[in-house]
Amino acid sequence: MGKEIERKFLVQGNFKHLAFNSFRITQGYLNSLPQRSVRIRVKDNKGFITIKGIGNAQSTTRYEWEREMPLSEAEELLKLCEPGIIDKNRFLIKSGDHIIEVDEFYGANQGLVIAEIELNSEDEEFDKPAWLGKEVTGDQRYYNVYLIKNPYSTW
Repeated sequence: MGKEIERKFLVQGNFKHLAFNSFRITQGYLNSLPQRSVRIRVKDNKGFITIKGIGNAQSTTRYEWEREMPLSEAEELLKLCEPGIIDKNRFLIKSGDHIIEVDEFYGANQGLVIAEIELNSEDEEFDKPAWLGKEVTGDQRYYNVYLIKNPYSTW
């Protein structure tokens, strides 16, 4: 069983030139309850299913289980998902000992750019590049599961 310790930030300024990799992600939710979400994701030519639990009081740590699945099965399951699809490009950027994942959203979430960094502990120090803006860890509006029902363009 997995545990995810993650912090989220808005992105300000130019970051794309720092990326060592990027890929397109399409995802939907079979279940988007706050207590547990079941996500189907297509990342490049691979499929994934992910189950996430509710976060702790600081919203930095939560249960996460993920498995790769055949692309064809992920594409079929996307058809069964709740209304709304997340479409984004993810950029991977090395920062010190960590990799920061920056998501640039499209469609109804166009204009939103969020950075996430996974940590080994909640109090772990990490290098904060200048393009990392306001921290939004714990702000439910910036979770993909929220953006499905309440797109950024409607705020």
